[in-house]
Amino acid sequence: MRRIITVGLVLWLIVGVVAAAQRDYFTGTPADCDRVTTIAATALAGPLNYVGADPSVSC
Repeated sequence: MRRIITVGLVLWLIVGVVAAAQRDYFTGTPADCDRVTTIAATALAGPLNYVGADPSVSC
């Protein structure tokens, strides 16, 4: 059971990182607080990014 949860969590985060990459969050200006937190929020939102979630954080 623990293995299923771990695999699910890893897949969730991978989908979130893919969504951040598709939005070009990893290119451009050097990382600042707003950019890093937005990338983290997008990664944590995972598949929710594809159903309308567009997390954006400002410091």
